[in-house]
Amino acid sequence: MNILFLNLLKFSSFEEHNIYTDLLRALIRDGHNVFAVCPSERRLKEKTNIKRFGTSSILTVKTFNIQKTNIVEKGIGMLSIKKQFIGAIKKYYKGVQFDMILYPTPPITLCGVVEYFKKRDNAKTYLMLKDIFPQNAVDLGMMKTTGVKGLIYKCFRKQEKKLCAISDRIGCMSPANVEYVLKHNPEVSKEKVEVFPNCIEPQDISLTGEEKVELRNKYGLPLDKKIFVYGGNLGKPQGIPFIIECLRTEKDNEKAFFLIIGDGTEYGKLEKYYNESRQTNFKLLRRLPSGEFDKLLCACDVGLIFLDHRFTIPNFPSRLLSYMQVGVPVLACTDDNTDVGEVIVNGNFGWWCKSNDVDCFNKIIEEILNVKTFEKMIKDEKQYLENHFSTKINYRKIL
Repeated sequence: MNILFLNLLKFSSFEEHNIYTDLLRALIRDGHNVFAVCPSERRLKEKTNIKRFGTSSILTVKTFNIQKTNIVEKGIGMLSIKKQFIGAIKKYYKGVQFDMILYPTPPITLCGVVEYFKKRDNAKTYLMLKDIFPQNAVDLGMMKTTGVKGLIYKCFRKQEKKLCAISDRIGCMSPANVEYVLKHNPEVSKEKVEVFPNCIEPQDISLTGEEKVELRNKYGLPLDKKIFVYGGNLGKPQGIPFIIECLRTEKDNEKAFFLIIGDGTEYGKLEKYYNESRQTNFKLLRRLPSGEFDKLLCACDVGLIFLDHRFTIPNFPSRLLSYMQVGVPVLACTDDNTDVGEVIVNGNFGWWCKSNDVDCFNKIIEEILNVKTFEKMIKDEKQYLENHFSTKINYRKIL
């Protein structure tokens, strides 16, 4: 098959490791031709270009800045991307007829591109639902459903429904996501919605004891404490005020150390607390390159997941797979609509608490500090990863 893959995550090689490239490699190994398309934002000062890898290729399309920019340019960029993507695909993939179109959300703004090539080539379409927008913005108070501001919501909601309508299949990250989609979109046929979780190609990422000591020394981390690490986006979805309160209540804990690595719109709030509190068992780092981040995870003891308690949509963070791959148990602090905590607890490789319950967080930290070895949890965790979140199992659902 000729598969057109659309997304807004820029990548330059199919050999990179993330939830999308790992999936695309599995498809390529199975004999399919993947024609990937992603943006190259204006700030990078790159022209539209194509890289070929045998019968597959990656087309990077010059666009306006659409991430980490002001709202005006972001709006212009999202409105322009349909024309930019279609024009580039027609030029660089001239003569190619696509059998299937594969695309994740966000963003729903790729709807026009999917619709165009579905109609042109009579292609099958598969939506990988990674984010339920615009409801997530409503949950966090960033968007309203009524009044003048509600017009923006209704516009995005219309696009969301259209994207669901033109998708032949909708792959959701978990059973809770399937239930949510069907409940809030009764016009969507039950037969077209299935569980298609975030999945990766598990790698052997391990360090010797000496290498762990070396990494802890490199980043100024203690050798005699259990290190709790969070890595990823630091925005409104993570509920930064709750994270700060958790850190504050643990500031005198001499057995625990908290490491937060990332970037995002709310990073400044954490940085302000970090600089003003001078908390000795907390360190804040900017985002690290993927390979270096994975190595540092190996030198830590427990991975942290945070989601704002106000969410009514069942988010399922892909960061979970990073923790599982390196073999660190996971403490998830989330709303009670997502089933990520249920997966972690039932899989016997971690803990869960609601992300507005600081007392529960403190009790779990104390419980974890009293665990002498995580050997059994790590074994169960890696087995769960192989059985449920491996591309070799899940990519066949798309086919």
